[in-house]
Amino acid sequence: MANPVQILSTKILSPLHKQELKKYGIELIEADFIKTTNKSFELKDLNENLIFTSQNAVHSVLSHPKSEELKKKNVYCVGLKTKILLSDNGFNVVAYTGYASDLAEIITLIYAKESYTFFSGNLRRDILPEALKENGITFNEIEVYETSLQPQKIKANPEAILFFSPSGVKSYLKDNTIKKEICFCIGETTAEALSKITKNIIVADQPTIEDVIEDVIHEYK
Repeated sequence: MANPVQILSTKILSPLHKQELKKYGIELIEADFIKTTNKSFELKDLNENLIFTSQNAVHSVLSHPKSEELKKKNVYCVGLKTKILLSDNGFNVVAYTGYASDLAEIITLIYAKESYTFFSGNLRRDILPEALKENGITFNEIEVYETSLQPQKIKANPEAILFFSPSGVKSYLKDNTIKKEICFCIGETTAEALSKITKNIIVADQPTIEDVIEDVIHEYK
């Protein structure tokens, strides 16, 4: 390819993902626009079932010295990667969905009589806890990780930008603007954060990094 397509990822990608893009002559610029850190927390007042909506929450809980005690409980989660991480570490995942709104629907329609402890981050969306509250479902919440924005000015002019969370969108827009770039988004909630800025959005079929990469390759190969 004489003039390689240049894209920006708002998250540092794995060597495998980089290799896949390089194979198709796509030039990658990357930077982490958000940072997540585990928080210290107490495992107390736990309900019968556990909810995880991110891998970050799982990693934080696994680092707790009493995490083994949680493996007796059933788990509901968002994301296939989150489900795999939980299952690989001995948790029993009863149900998982691609989006928090879908998980809220499953819980309120099928498992409303159960009680839940939701392990969350400081910037979590309100969709799931609000749905549980509105339907009178017993739950509590333990904040186990923090997400902080890491805005930075990008001097290049990429043809496309890869976004993986609403927080990443917010961080990027602090020091940069979006003009004609195609915005590849990992899911609907991330796309929603861009909806007032641009209509030039492609949303992955499944909310995974792999699907975002596939969309990029399909667009430029």
